[in-house]
Amino acid sequence: MNTTRQGAAVDARGIGVEGPRGWAFRGIDISAEPGALIAVQGSSGSGRTCLLLALTGRMRITAGEATVAGLPLPKRIGTVRSRTAIAHVPGVVELEPALTVAEHLKEQALLGHRFQGLSASLPWGRRQKEATRARIDAALAVVGLDPASLVKGLRTAVRDLERIEALRLSVALGIMHGPQLLAVDDVDLKLSAAERAEAWELLRGVTRTGITVVAAGSEAPADAVLVRTTPAPAAADTAAADTAAADTIAAPAAKTPEAPAAEAPAAEAPAAEAPAAKPAAGKTPAADAPGAAGTGTESATHTGTDEEEAADAFAETGRA
Repeated sequence: MNTTRQGAAVDARGIGVEGPRGWAFRGIDISAEPGALIAVQGSSGSGRTCLLLALTGRMRITAGEATVAGLPLPKRIGTVRSRTAIAHVPGVVELEPALTVAEHLKEQALLGHRFQGLSASLPWGRRQKEATRARIDAALAVVGLDPASLVKGLRTAVRDLERIEALRLSVALGIMHGPQLLAVDDVDLKLSAAERAEAWELLRGVTRTGITVVAAGSEAPADAVLVRTTPAPAAADTAAADTAAADTIAAPAAKTPEAPAAEAPAAEAPAAEAPAAKPAAGKTPAADAPGAAGTGTESATHTGTDEEEAADAFAETGRA
């Protein structure tokens, strides 16, 4: 599969990532040309974010084979990481609510300046400043983020941005230094139907520059290369079996200790109404009645023991 300077071809066969708690995802196949829009769909916990991180060299695959821009993973994971970017990935790459749009853009420009091997201690000349300004303007143009449309222009704080505006800014920061592949997570999270269409059109605009985009969302457009992640079959089957077993066992275990407690008041009610002339007969029911209600020390202890035994029996059955 060919690659271009702008975009990265993606080819994966049966890739997966296994961690201490099991498989994050596995059995994923992808075949996409440079500049393609790859849409990742899957339920929560199916490994969508992990797949994005794996394709950008930020997480090591443990099964299958993959190449990104012709570079094999995980053998060339460092090079893949340097040629890709991620945006809008909660817990990994997020916007700082207190910073302004201008501050985010300037910070990203400075980081790129350092990554390109230029000394940060050297003063920037006019030509360098103009080049940086042009790079920022180009990124904003690609994502369709017009500073004039913001509440305070470039001085608008991230906390004051609309969700779709924050997404545009995140993508602009991701493409500022020309990656071959951009990964975007939760593209359409908490967006209206119109905003979802707007978000996917934003990513199509990025692919028109030649950059390959892989994005996770709930509704993929028809023109995207669709990739579905699903929970590992073994884990899903185990969870279903455990649920069925719990449903089957829970009813008898809960019912056993309740039967005597429910029948006790009915049997002891006549004794509680006995006349005071028969203290022996009245004393025993009077002592037992509170116990049946759970207030007598001896009876409460006995009731608690029954519940503990039932719980122990349930636990033993569950472990079996």
